[in-house]
Amino acid sequence: MRRDNISGNRLWTWQKIVLWLSIAAILAAAIGFSWNPTPLAQALAAIFIACALIHAALAYGTRRASILFAMCSAIAFTTENLGTATGFPFGSYHFEVGADLPHIGLVPLIIGPSWFGAGYFSWTVASILLDGADRQLDRPFNLIALPVVAAFVMTQWDLVVDAPNATIAKVWIWHDGGGVFGVRLSNYLGWLLNSWLIFESFALYLRRSELPMPARMSFELSVTGILFYIGAGLTQIVPWIMGQAGEAVDARGYGWQVHDIGEATVAILLFTMVFTALLAALRLQRLASSNSSPTAFGAERTSPPRHEYTP
Repeated sequence: MRRDNISGNRLWTWQKIVLWLSIAAILAAAIGFSWNPTPLAQALAAIFIACALIHAALAYGTRRASILFAMCSAIAFTTENLGTATGFPFGSYHFEVGADLPHIGLVPLIIGPSWFGAGYFSWTVASILLDGADRQLDRPFNLIALPVVAAFVMTQWDLVVDAPNATIAKVWIWHDGGGVFGVRLSNYLGWLLNSWLIFESFALYLRRSELPMPARMSFELSVTGILFYIGAGLTQIVPWIMGQAGEAVDARGYGWQVHDIGEATVAILLFTMVFTALLAALRLQRLASSNSSPTAFGAERTSPPRHEYTP
C-alpha cells in the first residue's frame, strides 16, 4: 500500500510538472509571437481562449464557464456591432483583422471569444484583489465592487494593447484618430462600460445560481489566472525590445515614431497591468501564508455558506 502511495505521488508530481511546463510554453509562445497579426497569432489567441475556458470550468464548473463565455460573446458582439455601425460606445472604427474569417454582423468571429479570454482572467485577478469576492456575492458590497474592479482591470489591458494594434499593426482603424497614439478616450470609456456589463451580468448569475461550487479558488488556479492576465500584456515588450522603427500614421494623417509608441506602451504596461498583477500576487501569497485553514480568501464564516461544497 505504501509503495502504491509513493508511486501515485510521483505520478502526480510529474503531472504537475508537465502541466506547468505546458503553461509556460503557451505563455512564452504568446508573448513571443502574438504581437504581430499573423495566422500564428490567431492560433495562439484560440489557444488562449481555450485555456480560459478550461480554467473557468475548473474554477466554477462547466455550466458556469459556458454561461460566462456566452455572456461575454453575446454582449461583446452586440456592443462591437453597435460601435462599428454608430460609433457608440467606443468611437468610430472598423476591423481590418480577420477579413477572411466568418463575421457576426460587422465583427470578425474571433472578437467575441477574445473578450471572454481577456475578461475571464481580469475577473480572476479582481477576485483575488477583493479576497475571493466571487465566492461571496451574497454580500451587496461584493456584488457591486467586484464587477467595477474587474472592469478597470480589463480596461488596463486595452490601454496597453489598443494603440500599437490600431496604429502600428492596423488590426483595427480609428476613423477620427485620437490623442492616445491614434486612439480616442471614448474607446477606453466604452471598454470600461462594456466590461462592467459583462461582469455585472455574470455576478448576478453567480449569486442566483443553485449549482454547488467549491468554497474558494485553489492557489494553483489563482496563480495561473494571474500569469495569463499579465502574459496578455507582456506581448507588447517583444516589438519594443526588437527596436521596431519607422513611422505609424493614423486615419487623420497624424504620425508617430513606432519606437516611441512601443516605449510608451511598455511604460503603461509596467504601471498598470504589471502593478495590478503584482498586487494580486502579493495578496494571494499573504492569504496563502496566513490562512492554512478553510477560511482563506476572506471567508471568515463559522458555517459553510449556501451553494458551497462541504466535507
